[in-house]
Amino acid sequence: MPSNSNSNHRDVDYVFRVGGEGGEGVISTGEMLTQTLARAGYDIYTFRTYPAEIKGGHANYQVRASGKVLLSYGAAVDVLLAFNQEAYDKHIGDVRAGGVVLYDSDSFTAAARESLIYYPVPLTSLATEKIGVKLTKNIVALGVLGQLFDIPLPTFEHLLKERFGRKGETVVQKNLQALHVGAEYIAHQRKQDAILLGPGPRQTKSLILSGNESLCLGAIAVGCRVYAGYPITPASDIMEFLAKELPKLGGFVVQTEDEIAAIGAVLGASFAGAKAMTATSGPGFSLMTEMMGLGVVAEIPAVIVNVQRVGPSTGMPTKTEQGDLYLACYGGHGNCPRIVMALTSVEDCFYGIMRAFNMAEQFQLPVVVLSDASLGHRKATVPVPDLSRVPVIERRKPSLEELVNYKRYQYTPEHVSPMSVPGVSGGGYIAEGLEHDETGYPAASNHENHLRATNKRYGKFHAVEQMANELTRIYGEPHPEIGIIGWGSTEGVIREAVQLAQEKGYSVGALHPKILYPQPLAKLTEFLQGTKAVIIPEVNYSGQFATLLRKRFAYDFVQLNKCIGLPFTPKEILDKIEEVAAHVHSGRRSSAYAAKL
Repeated sequence: MPSNSNSNHRDVDYVFRVGGEGGEGVISTGEMLTQTLARAGYDIYTFRTYPAEIKGGHANYQVRASGKVLLSYGAAVDVLLAFNQEAYDKHIGDVRAGGVVLYDSDSFTAAARESLIYYPVPLTSLATEKIGVKLTKNIVALGVLGQLFDIPLPTFEHLLKERFGRKGETVVQKNLQALHVGAEYIAHQRKQDAILLGPGPRQTKSLILSGNESLCLGAIAVGCRVYAGYPITPASDIMEFLAKELPKLGGFVVQTEDEIAAIGAVLGASFAGAKAMTATSGPGFSLMTEMMGLGVVAEIPAVIVNVQRVGPSTGMPTKTEQGDLYLACYGGHGNCPRIVMALTSVEDCFYGIMRAFNMAEQFQLPVVVLSDASLGHRKATVPVPDLSRVPVIERRKPSLEELVNYKRYQYTPEHVSPMSVPGVSGGGYIAEGLEHDETGYPAASNHENHLRATNKRYGKFHAVEQMANELTRIYGEPHPEIGIIGWGSTEGVIREAVQLAQEKGYSVGALHPKILYPQPLAKLTEFLQGTKAVIIPEVNYSGQFATLLRKRFAYDFVQLNKCIGLPFTPKEILDKIEEVAAHVHSGRRSSAYAAKL
């Protein structure tokens, strides 16, 4: 095999997909390929999906590697590694013309297509006969990939030593042997494709993080020292990560008996002065809504992360969706204001959670942070965080003068009151769910007091809305003919679709807010002016954000809804842009062209 003939590594942009049965090492294969490509100097962007069953069921892992910054996990597959017939059948239609199919010839015989290049490799027999361990067939496959596509084998070797070192030298040597068995096997085969990577162009330091890992690091950086939660896919690895790291900093992680207890523990820790958070998914978030109301009325800072998955009920626990926006904004009884944010990328998970804690502390409100399974599990190459980008904000504390006649819920021009902690002389107060006066004394029968207290709580939204405007991003043309409004993890794929549309000559721009409730009305109003059509892509069935926007704007938004448990691809959004553009230019109403994928 040639070592490398790729003259410009910045032009490298390849999509690898691994598919097979749960338990065959599909996810670990993808993760090791991802880490190796990143360490070799490439930017990476991944997507994975796996079955809800404990063992078995189909799983696949996709990694895109490029010499340039990536915005999506890509669409057409350049290299498919299929461990079994099911994986081949499910994914062969996504392989581009001229793409490569590498498969376990011990498991099945592929019905070859003329437009594709095939490499049948007896992965199972190589593992069992050469190594003596069937489970190493995925490492044999990595050796094949490394040799065939010039992905540096020494980088794979270092990774295997790190990954299996704690299991003993015998295990390390078996895996290294498997790697080289795969490489040696394919080295004697004729290379039929032109895919070669070699060392990547990136020289600067960067991190390889998942969205959930990035979020954890941001929470630690902003001062979170208490986490309480109950395990639930796809948020569980947030608790697992913090359980390892928070105790090193004097922090605490509590696994509670359910999600109601989890948010109760968070509110209690915050009441006592600590920065605290919890993380869950849709079913657990539903259980938290009543206790979140206590956080609102008692004005206790709290951060609640919802890593969304497909619902309703247990739904599809391992698949992604943007289906909890209604619940995040309006879940609760009475007039129950909270701030709702949505994270947009792996890097934004770090800075976004810092902003969430800052707003919780500054406005003494619960802040709901929406992520999703796709973003939470996605791995990407991100720059080393710059902590100066988001200065840390602490809650307002009472001065010595204010403690003389302390009023916990004192009415102030900015609607935020000084918050004491237990043990401070003169700073005691009642914090409960009953309506109260300025001192915290229950006033559940005072009608005028309730209106004044409600005005106080909602009055904080004026400043939050200004922040929402400042945190709204616009990509492409600021005043386009065709606009796109997205939220959450659709940001990157929308940006890539906008770039592709602009290259084709379309007048397109995208607006992406980070705070969804309250909405950035000024930015939205400015963006909508002059547009002929606005598309709102959402990974849900009903178009929840489009519905919220229709309550504020008399605009006929075009919905693009995807509801199959998978994120958008750039092509799906580009196709919608072109479809809408054709109808705009023909003079017909674009609203008739809503779609569900």
